[in-house]
Amino acid sequence: MNKKDYYEILGVSKNATDEEIKRAFRVLAKKYHPDVNKEAGAAEKFKEIGEAYQVLSDKNKRAQYDQYGHAAFDNNGGAGGFDMGDIDLDDILSNIFGGGFGGFGSAFSGFGESRSRSKNRPQRGNDSLIKIKLSFNEAVNGCKKDIKINVTEACDKCHGSGGFGENTCSVCGGIGVVREETRSIFGIVQTQKTCSNCNGTGKTYREICDECHGNGQVRKNKTLTVTIPAGIDTGNQLRLSGKGDAGVNGGPNGDIYLEFEVEEHKYFERQGDDIYLEVPITITDAILGCKKEIPTLTGNGYIEIKPGTQNYTKLKLKGKGIKGLNSRFPGDMYVVINVIIPTKLSKKQKDLLSELRDTDLESEPEFKDFKKSLD
Repeated sequence: MNKKDYYEILGVSKNATDEEIKRAFRVLAKKYHPDVNKEAGAAEKFKEIGEAYQVLSDKNKRAQYDQYGHAAFDNNGGAGGFDMGDIDLDDILSNIFGGGFGGFGSAFSGFGESRSRSKNRPQRGNDSLIKIKLSFNEAVNGCKKDIKINVTEACDKCHGSGGFGENTCSVCGGIGVVREETRSIFGIVQTQKTCSNCNGTGKTYREICDECHGNGQVRKNKTLTVTIPAGIDTGNQLRLSGKGDAGVNGGPNGDIYLEFEVEEHKYFERQGDDIYLEVPITITDAILGCKKEIPTLTGNGYIEIKPGTQNYTKLKLKGKGIKGLNSRFPGDMYVVINVIIPTKLSKKQKDLLSELRDTDLESEPEFKDFKKSLD
C-alpha cells in the first residue's frame, strides 16, 4: 500500500525549517490526540503524524527520506533500518509539550501496555555521520581508508544487562512506568512516566556492573578499513550497515554514514562524470597546428591541434572522463585550448610579428562580421 507523503501529512513544504516542522506537529498532535479527539480514525491519524514527525525532525532520517522516499525505511531496500516500532510517541510528546502531556489512556485497546514496556522492547542503536576527505585521485579510482570511530558496544563484563542478580522492580512491577493523572490544557489527562527506580527498564540488580556503571554499554574507539568505490563525488554518502551504536535489549546496531568531500585537482575540473583540462599553447602552435602531450586520468596522451585553432576551442575525448557510482559508462574529457599571448619579445620576434600583421586578414569571417557591426 502506498504511504502518504510525510510533508503532506504535516502540511509543510519540503523546504520547511525544523521550527516549522515542530510547530506543525504541535498543532496536529493537539488536534488528533486520542484522549482529546474521539472521532473515528483519530488514533491512526495521530500515529501517522507521529511517524512523519519522527522522520522529518531527524536530520539524517530526513535526508534519507528526501533521497529515497519511503523506500529509505523499508527493510528490503533504500537506507533501511527504521520502522514504526522505533517510534515512541510518548517520548515525542513529552519533549514537545513537557511531562504533562502524553499517555494514550484507553484510546488504544491493548496499546498502552505495549507502550509502557517500550523501555524493555528491542531498540535499534543510533546512527552516526562521519565526514571523510578524499583526494581527487582517490575519489576517481577508489581506495581503502582506515576510519576511526567511537561507538557504543554491549558491555563484555555484564553482557549488556548492566548488573548482576536481576529482580523485578518493586515500584513499577516490571512495566517500566508509573501512571498518574495530571491536569493539562485539555483538563484531566492520564499520563505515564518513566519509573525513576529502574529508569524504565522494569528491572533492578543486586549489584551494578562497575565496568559500564549500570548502562549495559560502553564506548569504544575502533578503526574500520573501508573500501571506497571508484567514482565518489562530493556529497555522496556510503552506508556501513550495522557498524553504528549497539542496540538495546537485543535490538540491531545502528549504521554509520560516510559523507565525502573531494579535494580539487590542480589541473582537472570535474563536472559530474565529465572532466575539463585547460591546455596552454603558443600563438604559432595555434596558427600552424601541432601535436600536444597532455595528462589524462589514465596517463599521458596526445591531442592534435589543427592549424588555425582559435582560443577557447573545446576538444572532446569520448569516454576519457569518470565512471560515476551510478553510471554504466564513463563520462568524457574536454580539452579547452588557451592561446597564450607573449608579453616579452625580442626585436627579431617583434619584426616577425609586424610582418605577420601586414598580412591581409580582412577576408577572414571574424573581421567581416566585426566591420558589419560598425556600419
